[in-house]
Amino acid sequence: MDSNKDEAERCIKIALIAINNKQPDKARKFLEKAHRLFPTDQVKNLLESLAHNGKPPDENGSPLEAVRKIKSCKDYYQILGVEKTASEEDLKKAYRKLALKFHPDKNHAPGATEAFKAIGNAYAVLSNTEKRRQYDQYGEERSNTNRHRHHRDFEADISPEDLFNMFFGGGFPSSNVHVYRNGRMHFAHHNRQERREQQRDGGLALFVQLMPILILIIVSALSQMMVTQPPYSLSYRPSAGHIHKRHTSNLKVLFYVGERFNEEYAGNNLKNVERSVEEDYISNLRNNCWKEKQQKEGLLYRARYFGDSELYQRAQRMGTPSCSRLSEIQLIMDG
Repeated sequence: MDSNKDEAERCIKIALIAINNKQPDKARKFLEKAHRLFPTDQVKNLLESLAHNGKPPDENGSPLEAVRKIKSCKDYYQILGVEKTASEEDLKKAYRKLALKFHPDKNHAPGATEAFKAIGNAYAVLSNTEKRRQYDQYGEERSNTNRHRHHRDFEADISPEDLFNMFFGGGFPSSNVHVYRNGRMHFAHHNRQERREQQRDGGLALFVQLMPILILIIVSALSQMMVTQPPYSLSYRPSAGHIHKRHTSNLKVLFYVGERFNEEYAGNNLKNVERSVEEDYISNLRNNCWKEKQQKEGLLYRARYFGDSELYQRAQRMGTPSCSRLSEIQLIMDG
């Protein structure tokens, strides 16, 4: 069976070359052979594209042509199809449309996975104010001198799949898994035996590779132990001694302190601690509020896109508690 699969992949490569050379008959011949040897959705879609008015799949805005267009883009704005003056809402609209179109579970054209990753990376960078500023300042210059380094320097902090799930509240139902590893999207099947073998074979090599990093982490942890721990925590942390509840005087924010907090912090020191607590609390609320809004808007957009009334109603009912709390705090601070 593996030999059939290898031969089928070879036939697909020949067919794609034939498509590029405007030889649809030759492409169809090798795609049909690939389908007999090892049928896949990719081969099926390519055959259907070829069958469309007898034209090769790089015409009429086909999936293959769309993938090529994304992969040929020189910068992140071009990938998303927006101007450099695009607003945050423009970026969101562009990402939603493209992410649904190029998700590997929906788009089986060759290179769709790489295009999906490029789209996610472009949005993640441009939607981050600081990264966008740096990209606008240095991106074009680095892109012209060293394109590979340019993309590495402006790599997103979130995987394309995580970003997609944040927007749409979950990916497409599939028996496949997309793993983000070493800056690349990998496509793998749910094969437990295969995973166990890969883990066993790669475990030792991975340990050897990670040894220098582990040493650095241990050294860093030891040095951190010598640094004074913060006097508070926003959550109950017995391991750090933060077990006693307190509330800030102004916003009534709950936080936890150690046994000797009252002895060590009083007067201005206490006010400084409470100010830090409230700043951390508000920062967390802002981050959570953004995530809640993204998830709700993503579900609404996905429901409208697929005409799913049940999903639309569920999205409408979805609350944004962090945003509500943030509004309450703003009223208190303004008052």
